[in-house]
Amino acid sequence: MRLWPLILFILIFSCGVQAQQYNSDSWLSKPHGMVTIIPTWGQRSKMIMNTFSLFPRWEFTYASYSYNDDGDPLTDDGQSSTAYAKYMFYQNDTKDGGASVKAGTGLFPGTIKGDERVSDAQNTYWVNFPCTIPMFNNILSWDIMPGASLTKSYGKEQTDAWGFTYSTRMAYYPLDPEWAIVGEVFGTEGERVAIPEYKLGLRWEPTQHVVYALTYGEEFNGTEGAGIEFGIMLFTPQFACFGKCKN
Repeated sequence: MRLWPLILFILIFSCGVQAQQYNSDSWLSKPHGMVTIIPTWGQRSKMIMNTFSLFPRWEFTYASYSYNDDGDPLTDDGQSSTAYAKYMFYQNDTKDGGASVKAGTGLFPGTIKGDERVSDAQNTYWVNFPCTIPMFNNILSWDIMPGASLTKSYGKEQTDAWGFTYSTRMAYYPLDPEWAIVGEVFGTEGERVAIPEYKLGLRWEPTQHVVYALTYGEEFNGTEGAGIEFGIMLFTPQFACFGKCKN
């Protein structure tokens, strides 16, 4: 296993990020009526994610993944998707931390084994709880996201398999709120296991309408990680509301 990414992650750890190509999420539900479009290009997979903030404190998301197993970016080696709803049930007075709940079906690529990610992703139902803790006057932002999953008709025995999903991410803003160094670890334990994976990267937030992220990810045993990924988050004005849009 290569040690420099792990060492860098520990350094970041000792020292209002959203999903993008990360498995972790923050507590935040985006403003009422906003639509978020997130395309991501990577060595392991490509993704397009769309999030609709149709009601205050609620988000509804659909993401589609296209996998690349043979190293040829022109071929499609399988697809999967995930759909979920998110509700922000707590936000602190300064609006830089809080907690929410998410529930849905389908899984993020790194939380399911490579040979199962197409067949079992759509048979999996899950819930998790993103929480964000701001520290040191927002120089650090810590996301913690425990959860659980249930995969139906799993394995040769076609049984129901439970899993404990975990994800944690730290964003470090060394100079200003536009630039962040981000480190993440996530995986699954239980009857259905996924090898722990890490991601490290840079995040640039030049305006309120666009965010860029460049990351490198790998499993801790050195195989089948995400590799290099580049993602963009695009935020629309507030227009997609049932009823009047509320700030």
